[in-house]
Amino acid sequence: MQELSVIVYGQDVQGHLADCLDSVNGQLPEGAELVVAAVDDPAPTADVPGRVTVLALPRATSDEDARAAGGERASGAWLLFVHAKDRVPPGALRALQERIAALPDGADRVDVVLADHVRSTWNTSGVPGPDARPLARAGGRDLALADCPDLLRVTPLLGNRALRAAFWQEHRDQLAATDEGFAARAALVLADRVTALQQVVLDERRLRPASLPPLTEEEHYATVGRYEDLQRLMADHGTPTGPRAVLYDVMATECMRIVARAAMPEPVGREFFRRASRAAVAWRPEGYRRPAGLEGIRRRLLEEDAYSRYRAFQSVNHKRRDLKSAVRERKRRVGAKVRAHRYQRELRRPVDPDLAVFSSYWDRGVSCNPAAIAAKLAELAPRIHQVWVVRSADVPLLPPGTDHVVPGSRRYWEVMARATYFVNNVNFPNGVVKRPEAVHVMTHHGTPLKRMGLDQMEYPAASKGLNFRQLLARVDKWDYSISSNSHSTRTWDRAYPTHCVPLEYGYPRNDVFYRATAADIRAVRERLGIAPGRRALLYAPTHRDYEASWTPRLDLAALAERLGDDTVLLVRGHYFYGAAASPLTDLRRSGRVIDVSTYDPVEDLCLAADALVTDYSSIMFDYAGLDRPIVIYADDWEMYAKTRGVYFDLIAEAPGPVARTQEELTETFTSGAWRDEASAKARAAFRRRFCEFDDGHAAERVVRRVFLGEHEASLPPVIPVDERTPAPSPEEAARR
Repeated sequence: MQELSVIVYGQDVQGHLADCLDSVNGQLPEGAELVVAAVDDPAPTADVPGRVTVLALPRATSDEDARAAGGERASGAWLLFVHAKDRVPPGALRALQERIAALPDGADRVDVVLADHVRSTWNTSGVPGPDARPLARAGGRDLALADCPDLLRVTPLLGNRALRAAFWQEHRDQLAATDEGFAARAALVLADRVTALQQVVLDERRLRPASLPPLTEEEHYATVGRYEDLQRLMADHGTPTGPRAVLYDVMATECMRIVARAAMPEPVGREFFRRASRAAVAWRPEGYRRPAGLEGIRRRLLEEDAYSRYRAFQSVNHKRRDLKSAVRERKRRVGAKVRAHRYQRELRRPVDPDLAVFSSYWDRGVSCNPAAIAAKLAELAPRIHQVWVVRSADVPLLPPGTDHVVPGSRRYWEVMARATYFVNNVNFPNGVVKRPEAVHVMTHHGTPLKRMGLDQMEYPAASKGLNFRQLLARVDKWDYSISSNSHSTRTWDRAYPTHCVPLEYGYPRNDVFYRATAADIRAVRERLGIAPGRRALLYAPTHRDYEASWTPRLDLAALAERLGDDTVLLVRGHYFYGAAASPLTDLRRSGRVIDVSTYDPVEDLCLAADALVTDYSSIMFDYAGLDRPIVIYADDWEMYAKTRGVYFDLIAEAPGPVARTQEELTETFTSGAWRDEASAKARAAFRRRFCEFDDGHAAERVVRRVFLGEHEASLPPVIPVDERTPAPSPEEAARR
């Protein structure tokens, strides 16, 4: 018996079946089979003897019947139903099978494994879905639906959930030959226990609406009927109030969305509203409270079956929004003209030779390579006045006395017009004019593992509509490009082809890794609340283009428990996710997990940590300079490499042990493999390759060359890797 059966089912819509089969065949793991239950007897596109079953189905077979036929033929203990138009992302089946293998048997068995998905259309690829938050709240626990009713908000697809085969057979009437949306949610209602997997297992292809036949009136009405059927199922099953309230809220929201957006003839729209109103009244849970604001008004009108009043309310709202939008647009245009006039006037004034503009991470504050250069500039050339460009929201976080301008302000354009030096770790905006006397320094903010610049053109999920012509126009303003290793120099030259001078000086932000003292490290750990003698592990995952929001890919509570009281986890989310509510709120109160997502500078965290756990973040290249253990947690490497594109195989060329599951990661630390001889050997090779120019003198070299005009020969030479002495480890610092 196979452990997992992947059932590809349904009509070959618009010729996408071949892509679907390729996506499965290319990663079908041992212990898994493929069942093809699609129309017209398609042949699999890869040869996997004994593990592929093809069913010949008549042309008129419905999706529901094809799905039922595939499920009947499957031999696996678990079933994953994938529609013929969709795809399975790289690495998804391995991750799903590993999660299934770790599930308990017996009375507390899990019936449904619920996972994440992305969406693709005719002009987009791998766009994150909306399900990361409810999946994160469920964590890796095995729980009843009543314990996490928000799982009913997860997009109702069968391709983003695996079903236990025995469970599917037991409830075949509700799960087999029924609508996919109904079956997906019915599975959660009927399951004894459910578990969530924070891994993308489905790429849902959303077909162009204009290519599909319009919905009939009965198909519109069926939406309300499906929700009522689900409510009846809950009532018959004895489902508690919590899940029923969530489903009610989902039903009301979707019905109002359809009324507002669907192109229905007036009589059909009125009848749909009437049926939705009847359902809203009939199934409203006891004690349910409508949402506040405009949505609450809409819900009240729905419950009152006040269709005409709803349409009038909708019309007034549309007119009000249009008016506000027109006023905002008029103000924007007038403001833009005024700013452009002021900027052009300032550009006619002389350049100030002693004025330097700094920015970092899209104006987020004083940090990274620009901050290290600014500090050294203040030491070696105090005559040069520094002004930082900082978003208004981040101004309160600036170091005292920092001269700054807010983007778009009057002084901002004055400074941008007259400065001589411009230092940034990303590009300045398109509207900034490069004057002949100006000097632009691109510091970058990491060694590239993922594809950058023009190399993203083949990866639309990563580039997200980036205008490459405008990118090159920004790149052409560079005079200098800083690099920390030869790999980066070659990559920048390829990804950002322009005429600028590469400065192979190392990253200034990493100078502190060679200059920090034992006292500095003890002070940082004290500020972070790390008790003496405790092992601190820095977990710093990167951003994923296929995730809408950050959720830890590890069960941090379980990891902390397994590693013991003498270990504390420093958890840092990627800055792309901004100030969103942290998913660590409950964990960080335990003392074993410290949320350092908003702590700056990140270099302090590196100094405080005994080891680094990361996936594909460029922090690994910086941390390697400290010559401390690094463990790679690569649970979705195939998906990341496929959608983002990478420059080298991290799994084969890692700076230390590679874990593909949480159990492997835990074992790496409990066994001591995180700092054994093999780990040290891998790290040494990694350091020689990627810490090539980082030696503690990078900022000095940049300032002397760019700001003081010194010749290359007079700059401090780069110290060879094997001759450098990094800052002491926390263990060494405690002894001094």
